[in-house]
Amino acid sequence: MSLEPRRPAVAGQFYPSDPSALAHEIERCFTDPRGPGELPSPHRAPARRVRAAIVPHAGYVYSGPIAAHAFARIARDRPPASVLVLGVDHYGMSSGASLSDRAWLTPLGPTAVDHELVSALARGPIVVDEAAHAREHSIEVELPFLEYVLPKPRFVALEVGFGPLDFLEEVATVVREAVRERDVLLIASTDFSHYIPPVKAQRLDRLALEAIEARSAKRLYDTVLRHDISMCGVAPVTVLLAATQDWPVTARLLRWGHSGETEPMRDVVGYAALVLETTEAPPPPVK
Repeated sequence: MSLEPRRPAVAGQFYPSDPSALAHEIERCFTDPRGPGELPSPHRAPARRVRAAIVPHAGYVYSGPIAAHAFARIARDRPPASVLVLGVDHYGMSSGASLSDRAWLTPLGPTAVDHELVSALARGPIVVDEAAHAREHSIEVELPFLEYVLPKPRFVALEVGFGPLDFLEEVATVVREAVRERDVLLIASTDFSHYIPPVKAQRLDRLALEAIEARSAKRLYDTVLRHDISMCGVAPVTVLLAATQDWPVTARLLRWGHSGETEPMRDVVGYAALVLETTEAPPPPVK
């Protein structure tokens, strides 16, 4: 028996709960001066060169225009067969690495789950644990953007709790093997420095971004710990980097910004949008 869809936990808080208002807010994020400046084109390239992305997950008014840079780039390519969204465990609900095996609802409608990909991922340290996702927003806030730029996407939610580097590398090994023969876009959801002055946020976030641009999972993990960078999604981003370490891709920063760009505030939260793009012709999609 199929499970009832997961209902949104932060609609009306992080993003509008009304479908029309939500679609309007997403479009505002694309056209905002902090965003790409225009709506995604309906024309797509025949290939898919974006293999992975890193996007923020705060309220749309703060981080939505930054996230829109990555989703605008995703919208330019052929749609993937599935999307794997790696999220944060903000509430300590995860058993370590927790999957959801149900569709997720947003005000724009349901996002279908890729059950075959869930089955491929549910091994080793990764388990299906619906309760871990009940309150978590880091995956949920990405779905309206995905629904806007991809036609009827299938996705899998994987919440990754913080842990030792060898644990995150173990999770990454399962992810790498699960997506090897599949046409899957990886997305890691994270904000960067939290509630510090903007100059300090920019300096610390630059250290983390340099490690990501170098595509080094260990360097990112060590840098965040050494400099006490309050990057909430270091675990999912570390997993993404480790899982893609052998891929022929280049990491590219599209936009860094912070919450103080939206309204005056002494202490800010940092946000960044990055994509990992293939450096050679991608293989044909595997159905």
